[in-house]
Amino acid sequence: MISFDNTEIAFSSKSDQDLNRAYWLFKVIGNPTMVKLGKPLTNFALALHLPIKGLIKKTIFKQFCGGETIPECRPRMQQLAKSGVGTILDYSVEGKTDESDFDHTVEEIIATLDESKRTENIPFAVFKVTGITRFGLLEKLNNPESTLSEKEKLEKEHLYERVDRICKRAHEVQTPVFIDAEESWIQDAIDRISYEMMAKYNRERAIVFNTVQIYRHDRLEHLKKQTQIAQSEGYLMGVKLVRGAYMEKERKRAEEKRYPSPIQPNKIATDRDFNDALRFMINHLDAVHFCAGSHNEESNLLLTELMKEKGLDPSDKRVYFAQLLGMSDHISFNLTHEKFNVAKYVPYGPVHEVMPYLLRRADENTSVAGQTGRELTLNSRERARRRSR
Repeated sequence: MISFDNTEIAFSSKSDQDLNRAYWLFKVIGNPTMVKLGKPLTNFALALHLPIKGLIKKTIFKQFCGGETIPECRPRMQQLAKSGVGTILDYSVEGKTDESDFDHTVEEIIATLDESKRTENIPFAVFKVTGITRFGLLEKLNNPESTLSEKEKLEKEHLYERVDRICKRAHEVQTPVFIDAEESWIQDAIDRISYEMMAKYNRERAIVFNTVQIYRHDRLEHLKKQTQIAQSEGYLMGVKLVRGAYMEKERKRAEEKRYPSPIQPNKIATDRDFNDALRFMINHLDAVHFCAGSHNEESNLLLTELMKEKGLDPSDKRVYFAQLLGMSDHISFNLTHEKFNVAKYVPYGPVHEVMPYLLRRADENTSVAGQTGRELTLNSRERARRRSR
C-alpha cells in the first residue's frame, strides 16, 4: 500500500529554503482576497513595465515553472530525473492571434520534441490547439455546417498542417504528444483533429493522445465510443484523463446562452466517472494507452490498485501518472518511489507571457477544495520533521 503521507520522500529534492518559499506562497494563494487583488495589480504592473519580474521569477514562477527557455528548464528537469520523475515541457504562452506567433509556437513545440530525443527524461510533449490557431476559427470548425470564408479555409489548412507537423515529428522521435482539451464549444473540432492524427500515427504505438475532461457528463461515454472506433479502424487510443479546467466558464456560458450545462451536477459525479474511466482503460489496455493527470489522492491510489489486480508491472509504459510542477509532490514522488511511471508538467516561457497560466494556478489552488490546505499541512509536517532531526 502506497502512503501519500511520507513527506520525507515527497520533499526529498527540496531544500529548507524551497520549503519556506512554498509555505508562504501557498499562504498567499490560500487567501481569496489576496488572489483577487493580486491579479489586476500584477497585470497592471507588467503593463507599465514596472520592475516586478525579478520578484515574480523568484516566487510564483519558480514554484510552478521550469524557466523562460528550454535550457533554463534543464536544471529542474535533472532534479526531477534524480527522483525518477519525468518532465513534460509545456510552452505556456497564451492569447496569441497572429499567424507568425502560431508558427513560432509550433517551432517551440517541435523544440520540446527534439529535446526529448536528447534526454530520456521527457516521456511526452504537449500543446494546445488554441496556441497554434485562432479561437474564433475553432468555434466555426466546431459546427460542421458552418460556412468558411476563403481566408478561414486557408487558416484551417494552416491549422491542419501545423498539427500534422507536430504529430509527424512526435512519430519520428517516438515521443508521444498530448493534445490538450479546451472549452466545450471548440472541443468537437479539437477531437476531430486529434482522432484523425491518431488514425494516421497510432498504428504501432500510441503517439497522439487526446485529452478527456471528465467534469463533462458526456465524456465517459465519449471515451468508450472512441475506443470502439479506434479498435474497428485499427489504431491505438492515446488518452490523457483529467477532471478539467474550465468549469466556472462553462457553467456561466451555458447560463448566459440558455443551453444545458455540459458540466457534471457535482464533484461526486465527476469523481465517479473519473474512477470508472480508469477501470475501463485498465480493462482495455490492448486498445488504450493513457496518462492519468490527477491531484486526487483517491484516484491515484485506485489506479495503483487496479494495476496490481491486473498483475501489471508498475513501470508498464502503457500507464502514466502526471501532476503539475509545484503541486502534489506527495503524490508524484511517493508514486515514483514505488516505481510507477510519473511525470510533471513543467510550464515555461517568458515571464510576462506565462502570467495568465500562473494566475490560473493561483485561482485553481484557491477554488479547489482542500488543495492549498493540503499543500500547507504537508509542507509544515516536513519542516517540523527536519527541525526535530
